[in-house]
Amino acid sequence: MAREKIYSVCGMCTVGCPIAVDVEDGRVVSVFGNPHAAGLKGALCARGAAGPALLYDDERPQTPLIRAGARGEGKWRAVSWNEAFDYVAGKLADIRAKHGPESLLLSDRGGPFVDLERAFLRGFGSPNYCNHDAACARNVQHAAQSVTGGGRTDLVYDLKNARHVVLQSRNILEAINVKEVNDLMDARDAGCKITVVDIRANVPGAKADNFFLLRPGTDYAFNLTVINVILAENLHDRQYVKEWFADLDALRAFVEPYTPEFAAKETGVSAEALRQFVRQFAKAAPRVVWHPGWMTARYEGSFYVSRTAYLINALMGAIGAKGGLPLACKPGDVGRKGLKSLQELFPKPTARRADGVGWAEGRTHFDAGPGLVNLAFEAIGSDDPYPIRAYIAHRHDPLMSFPDQAAVKKLWEKLELLVAVTFSWSDTAWNADVVLPLSTYLERESIIAGKGGLKPQFFMRRRAVAPRFNTKADWEIYAGLAKRLGMELLAVDRVEQLWERQLEGTGVSIADFDAKGFVELADKPTYKPLSFKTASGKIEVISPRLEKDGLPSLPPYVSPRRPPEDAFRLAFGRCGLHTQGHTVNNPLLFELMPENVLWINKTRAKALGIGNMDMVEVAPAAGGGTPGRLRAFVTEFIHPECVFTVHGFGHTLPVESRARGRGVSDNELMPGGFPRWDKAGGAVAMQENFVRVRRVEA
Repeated sequence: MAREKIYSVCGMCTVGCPIAVDVEDGRVVSVFGNPHAAGLKGALCARGAAGPALLYDDERPQTPLIRAGARGEGKWRAVSWNEAFDYVAGKLADIRAKHGPESLLLSDRGGPFVDLERAFLRGFGSPNYCNHDAACARNVQHAAQSVTGGGRTDLVYDLKNARHVVLQSRNILEAINVKEVNDLMDARDAGCKITVVDIRANVPGAKADNFFLLRPGTDYAFNLTVINVILAENLHDRQYVKEWFADLDALRAFVEPYTPEFAAKETGVSAEALRQFVRQFAKAAPRVVWHPGWMTARYEGSFYVSRTAYLINALMGAIGAKGGLPLACKPGDVGRKGLKSLQELFPKPTARRADGVGWAEGRTHFDAGPGLVNLAFEAIGSDDPYPIRAYIAHRHDPLMSFPDQAAVKKLWEKLELLVAVTFSWSDTAWNADVVLPLSTYLERESIIAGKGGLKPQFFMRRRAVAPRFNTKADWEIYAGLAKRLGMELLAVDRVEQLWERQLEGTGVSIADFDAKGFVELADKPTYKPLSFKTASGKIEVISPRLEKDGLPSLPPYVSPRRPPEDAFRLAFGRCGLHTQGHTVNNPLLFELMPENVLWINKTRAKALGIGNMDMVEVAPAAGGGTPGRLRAFVTEFIHPECVFTVHGFGHTLPVESRARGRGVSDNELMPGGFPRWDKAGGAVAMQENFVRVRRVEA
């Protein structure tokens, strides 16, 4: 039997862990972590290990489909790739002729390979690229820019060398980056302390040295009080602050009222416990990491939670420090050349972004790279500043990602073309005009990608096996459309043509990836000297970018709304077995976790006559939406003001026989929630919704 090992990149979430795939006679027999990747230890999470189940699952799009009925009706016409390309390209050409090239919007889930679809969009002439981050980490990105001038990936979480890590809005052991998990557990074994700040005792909370159960929405009060104690007790790195802070006095004056006694009333954390924690944390400085969060599309003030997290790190001297948040190295920092951008094959579009990011009043402080897709959807509905008539959703399911699916569909009614490029069924694909089936990550190559860090690298996804169905790689799909739309530079016949373009001048060849699947650009970790991209060249407590848009750098804390009587704030999050909604129908992962449950506080449950694993109905407190039924998980380890469930369940599509009708979709419990977003950070505020819970018969 012919057996080979292929180095590639996992595609079960957007982390993109390096993998090694064992293939025997053209069939994948195992997938595990790339043994050459430092920190991975040959491991993968459960989702990564379930990759072959995705590959060999027949319940995924198998051939190009064109809608044959009303949107969402589920009537399709199977077509060849040539017909699909001709149809989509023809529609795009007609829309461009009528409305201009800027009338095309494309969104994706982000990740390392987005230069491809961004190049296609630029070649078409549109500036309207977005990603999913308005439902995830835009608040963190904009918080980092407002404090340091650089984005969140310009800093490294040096967890392996840390001595105290605070996890706030970061469930690191369930929303998994395998290397980060291993690094944190290694640090813990070496004596690193872990503190978890959350509304429930998640898996990291079970391993924490300190766990603080906060009243939902009070994280900003908690952080302001931490800064108060740091400054009042002179626990900050005074030399670092003197050299690198632009306006410490403004911060000192602002936090003065936010004492531990104040925080105790707001958060529920005792004043003395908070003081003791801050002193313990400061003793480990500068080898500390106060994580600014990952998925922070939670509250209307979540941006300021992330912003104060960065300020706390800076007060400890952790930004730039080993064991803290050192600056990420790019190829140029280690004397190498970076990959050539495919986007630069085409001129930059002249039109302004439809979402207003970067130019509209109140939106100039936002990062114009991926923009804000929620605001782009609003532009579809309003035709302001111009019509958007075509939309490509690439590996992105906004109908599952955002609150109030009906509201999002309503905004899409003006679209003349909605295309889903996807390897799995989703609500968005089901409501599309055309489905272009993407080969799974085990069946496709991708463009080469780069990763910054202490040791920057280039890495490559290679095809492990041939596609089982009539599906194509992403580069094949966009090359096919490019040929018909006159984008000759992207209309390639072999992926090697793109790889060669990317590697020009780097000194790296395609063959260099054979040994490990990636190429490191430095021999050892490099800790860069400090520098900041702010106007002052320092850490900015007062951000000119925010102030210019009429937003305060340090707004007064406002106590969050409490739920109505007999109601709860609805919270949601991740687990270690699923990647939002797109793995719920995976045969292996479904078997391990077929549905979600509702976490509810023991005391509140007793008052409502709800016992553990009783069936309950959850409904929006204000009416509307779609009530759902699921089992109650009764526990002391969740704040009594809220209930919690894992996101991504409640599927309704007939093509998903396993996931259909199992569990509850949290976003259907948020009627009217789509327009509610954080004006400073940009992310949708998805945990500002209240629900009522009642026991029902199973």
